[in-house]
Amino acid sequence: MLRRRGAAEAGAIYVLVDRLNGQLALFAPGPSDEKLAGERRWFRAHNAEWIGNADAETRLGKALTADPDAFVIEVESRDGIHGLDLVEEG
Repeated sequence: MLRRRGAAEAGAIYVLVDRLNGQLALFAPGPSDEKLAGERRWFRAHNAEWIGNADAETRLGKALTADPDAFVIEVESRDGIHGLDLVEEG
């Protein structure tokens, strides 16, 4: 669901995945790559695979303070599947 509408011309997109059991993950936009021809890549905005609700909300709040034009999409997924293309580590 669209949790927060940002500025269409300038807002980054953050994705919050909620496993509905107190475990969440926050994904932030990854760096752009000319080779990807406009495809989006994401990175997990924390070190742990899953974090608690309070930590997720704190991290999201900081992101929105830094970028008040951002969009937030929240996905409920009991199994944690999100379908995002992640930036490769390393």
